[in-house]
This record gives sequence, structure tokens and C-alpha cells, in this order.
Amino acid sequence: MALTPHDLVVEAKSQIKEINTADAQGLLGKRAVLDVREPEEFAAGHLPGAINVPRGVLEFKIGMVPPLATPTTPILIYCRTSGRAALATVQLQKIGYTDVVSMVGGFEAWSAEGRPSEKPAPINFE
Repeated sequence: MALTPHDLVVEAKSQIKEINTADAQGLLGKRAVLDVREPEEFAAGHLPGAINVPRGVLEFKIGMVPPLATPTTPILIYCRTSGRAALATVQLQKIGYTDVVSMVGGFEAWSAEGRPSEKPAPINFE
């Protein structure tokens, strides 16, 4: 029987450490913050100080991002609701990252709770 995307996320979540949004907020400034959503999602709002590396290119690009290039770097990962973050956390563990946690509920939960977020400034072409 083939696994569904939901099955893959459930399996991933059984292999990682997850933390809630309150604990995640307490880690801001103490861990690299990795947003694995797509660039347009990131541009609409993200956690303070987050670095955007989309899930689809994560394994290929993470080593090119200096704050994330070292496998011992403590990293907090999130996405929109936590599925992509769980899958990304498993993959980073497989390629040698040793201190990675995923935020339960993702940016939707973070925003719904009124936690701080940033939005990139619009580009001024004048």
C-alpha cells in the first residue's frame, strides 16, 4: 500500500523533536531560524530573523547559506502548518544536522497567537 503525504508527515514527526510556538519564540536569537516555505509565502510574513530556503531545494542549498552551513548549528524550522518543516527536519538529520527542532503549527499558529513577525520592505523602483 502506498503512503499518503499525511502518512509521510506522521512518520517524520515520530522521528524529530517538535516544540510549541511559545518555546520557539523563546529561542529567537539563540538559534538560526529556517523558513522552508516558498518565497512568496515568506514575503507575506515570517518569523523575525528567519532565513528562507524552500523545502524543495533545502538539501541542495543549505550548505550555501553561511548561517546554516555547519551541521552543528542549532536550527528552528517552520513552514505554514508544520508538515514541510517535519519532513525538512528529518532530511537535515539524515545529512548530518544534529540540533534541529520543528515548530508545531507553523506560521499559521504563530500568526494566530499574535506573535511577532517581519515582512520584507517593498522594493522602491523610483
